[in-house]
Amino acid sequence: MYAGKYPVARNIQASFKAVFRRQLSSQNVNLTNYSIEKLEGRGLLRVHGKEASTFLQGLVTNDMRHLEEGARSMYTMFLNIRGRVICDTVIYKDDNDTFLIEADKEVETTLQKHLKMYRVRKKIDIDTIGDLSVWVIFLKSLIENCDNKYSQEKQSINDSDMEHDFILKTFQQSKIVSRDPRLAELGYRLIVSSEDELLKDPKLSQDNQQPSRLYRQLRYKLGVGEGAADMPPGKCIPLEANCDFLHGVSFHKGCYIGQELTARVHHTGVVRKRLMPIVLNSEPPEDFMPGASVENALDNKALGKLHGLENKNGLALLKVSEALSAPALRLLNVSGFTKKPSWWPQEAPKERMIDKDM
Repeated sequence: MYAGKYPVARNIQASFKAVFRRQLSSQNVNLTNYSIEKLEGRGLLRVHGKEASTFLQGLVTNDMRHLEEGARSMYTMFLNIRGRVICDTVIYKDDNDTFLIEADKEVETTLQKHLKMYRVRKKIDIDTIGDLSVWVIFLKSLIENCDNKYSQEKQSINDSDMEHDFILKTFQQSKIVSRDPRLAELGYRLIVSSEDELLKDPKLSQDNQQPSRLYRQLRYKLGVGEGAADMPPGKCIPLEANCDFLHGVSFHKGCYIGQELTARVHHTGVVRKRLMPIVLNSEPPEDFMPGASVENALDNKALGKLHGLENKNGLALLKVSEALSAPALRLLNVSGFTKKPSWWPQEAPKERMIDKDM
């Protein structure tokens, strides 16, 4: 904050960047430090036409002007008329009249029908894309350190211009390279047209070319939901899925489908339930099913339901205040705990009543 005003501070900052850039160009930043995964469960829709941006503005929770003003990607959700989540998406700007919508393949057909239903007579093309795939790249070290000070240091590296240039240069053959618009810890997303060329890169280690579920584990450790498994269509509202904390909703744009419930909940209090991370103290049974009850281990009171599990890390929709105050949780006869994610606002509200009939 002082670098622009004081020359000495500006010189120190420049010197630091020069040293850091040398470190990045040597051994500290290379692809062996990263995990790169193809997101098999994510698909892409293309929306093309001169009215595409205006059309999408009336359907998504976020503000399309972010993309018009230079953002490469944007996190947002599509809602039904009752204000419930149809699906979470990342929207990429391809060119002035074309947008790519990344969504869970399980709801891709539903989303396409939803878009076509509201297209009416607008001159817009909506189609699936079969020749592109979605990949993610992130620091492996965050799997073990995403909740401590080391994570914050890595986040500053992840946000740096130097690393951004490194990623852009390394994956320049990709159609789109974008920082994850939700959290810096989630790394970068790649839209790839030729997987063979991507995996032939000599900088990629053999480990990086093998199927992996580290990304899902990272998301669950962070408490970030993604896709139909974590956000069952028509069941939850955007704020329960932390859309507000993940930069996925605008409360200042105009009207959009499903806005009324989202705006009413936002302006009347704190969300009572949210997706939160769960850590189990031992290995869970192999036959676990999504929807299993999460209880207070002290009084057996139900606190919420499990949405997903990867090793000992899970994601559950929990009553925030009660879950944080519980001494321990029990899930599938295994003890565990939850905690407030570090990326939630410092003064994140603990409880907001939501009418069950909403």
